[in-house]
Amino acid sequence: MQLTPGHSLLQEVLSASEGLARVEAELERIEAQLADPQVYGDEKALARALDRQQRLVDEYTSLGGQNYESRVRTTLLNLGFQESDFRLPVEVLSGGQKKLAGLARLLVQQPDLLLLDEPDNHLDLQGKAFLERFIREYRGAVVIVSHDRYLLDLVVDEIVELEDSRLTVFPGNYSEYAFEKQTCLLRQQQVFKAQQKEIQRLEQSAKNLLLWGRQYDNEKLIKRGRNILKRIERMEKVERPVLERKRMNLDLQGWVGSQKVLELRGLAKSFPAPDGGEELLFSGLDLRIDHGERVGLVGANGAGKSVLVRIILGQEEPSAGEVILGPSVRSGYYAQQHETLDLQRTLLDSVSLSANLSEEHSMALLTRFLFTYQQARGLVGNLSGGERSRLQLALLMRAGANFLILDEPTNHLDIPSAEVLEDALADFEGTVLVISHDRYFLDRICTHLLVLEGDGKTRWFTGNFQAYEEMIQAENPERLAHRRGKYKRLALR
Repeated sequence: MQLTPGHSLLQEVLSASEGLARVEAELERIEAQLADPQVYGDEKALARALDRQQRLVDEYTSLGGQNYESRVRTTLLNLGFQESDFRLPVEVLSGGQKKLAGLARLLVQQPDLLLLDEPDNHLDLQGKAFLERFIREYRGAVVIVSHDRYLLDLVVDEIVELEDSRLTVFPGNYSEYAFEKQTCLLRQQQVFKAQQKEIQRLEQSAKNLLLWGRQYDNEKLIKRGRNILKRIERMEKVERPVLERKRMNLDLQGWVGSQKVLELRGLAKSFPAPDGGEELLFSGLDLRIDHGERVGLVGANGAGKSVLVRIILGQEEPSAGEVILGPSVRSGYYAQQHETLDLQRTLLDSVSLSANLSEEHSMALLTRFLFTYQQARGLVGNLSGGERSRLQLALLMRAGANFLILDEPTNHLDIPSAEVLEDALADFEGTVLVISHDRYFLDRICTHLLVLEGDGKTRWFTGNFQAYEEMIQAENPERLAHRRGKYKRLALR
């Protein structure tokens, strides 16, 4: 998000309506004129100024200016901000808060067309839920670029796929698109095979006619053969469908170690609060994760998920309690911001040093993860977010860990790569603890959820994210949402 440096959160959102800002500036100028003796002492000049002021007041009213600040404040509160956040400089906002501030600006402006490029990145589950409601209830048209399959299932009416320099429109949401796409490919494969068989038959017929025509000096046969070849040239060819596009080759090899993988006993973590008290993230956390379990660690931004992971990894000390790893547990860590990568190394050096491989074997590994030889010779710092994610997964695969700790592993991955990761984790003979706001991913992977609910409270839930949502909706019927609006929603894939 490109926010204005020096603005507070409230100032930034208030400045969204350029029309109101223009009208307010004009009204201030008119008020200054009305205080000028040359204007209020001149009957005609005064009448013109008052007439201009009335037109501006009418425009101000039509733009919703009378309750504008109140609407902005209400919008920010609905997005999850606190009154105390309104004075924060935009420079100190988190990535998720900046996204929400940008959405608040859009709510204020209400344009006819919204173009949203990965709007769900950096949002926690509460922010994603608001984004879904926002898109469904929006009265204009919406075009979304997103890799969040859960979001695309809930809010879009059409998928537009950009592939091989072509746009193809599929009606329905992401799940409907995925099914229809596969159906179309299989149908195209059948038509392609039938056409190729017909072309081979015609080519053989033309070949025979040309051969016989030359042997018997029969111009009629030669002409028939040439006509068949022209017919083949004019034929509208069906392209060979690509049923399986190249994907990264991720194979996570774990092993059965001790039955108890991780135990937390009375774990607590707090920080000094600005008011002199303590800000409690969690307290008295007792937890045991056994071999084979897939645990999703979820909660709002700032709830302490990353802090808990750092405590488990031994990178940070708890305020109280202890962390006990099983005796034969070997951990592997995937960092959300790719902190485990050395940006000044080449890809080949990163793999050869981390995985203890020769250059030849390092290149072979990088090729499995869709890197070219030119990229392998380049610096890690030159890679995109998705490419760094694939490199981290390659190193994680070579680490040979049986306990994977993953922090937002799908954040920078495209959908095919996320599906490869999901399949690899499903086959992984080990244990997984994952921080994620990707609800589709949580649904496919998790057997349990550890929810950090705020104010030091935690909840342990057996089941995937969808089952957890159903339980929460049963507890809070007013949260029953996921209703699709009547306005067209378009997703670009």
